[in-house]
Amino acid sequence: MFKKLAQRLRDYNTKTNTAPQTLPFGDVFITPKNEYLKNMTKKAVELYEKQTDINNFSKLVLSNPENKSHNDMVKKLFDEGVADPFVDEKLADLANNQKFLRDLGLL
Repeated sequence: MFKKLAQRLRDYNTKTNTAPQTLPFGDVFITPKNEYLKNMTKKAVELYEKQTDINNFSKLVLSNPENKSHNDMVKKLFDEGVADPFVDEKLADLANNQKFLRDLGLL
């Protein structure tokens, strides 16, 4: 008889206690800590990415100062008819280009 009562009590407790038990003040203290750690992790990743970008850029710039191939590529593009972006007339055309300004969201 006692075993049947104990089994019914166990069954009843497992049916009624399906929700996990928590500390009453647990969320008050854990949530800000988790949010703080999340922000710290995000900031750490941003700093790491920034440092990596700086290192990669420095390697690229300082790799070979005598390499002037970029100048040859730009000259080849200008010879093929690509517009020079540093010419004042071209800048004025861009400033008055309605489609370009709409794409930028300025109109």
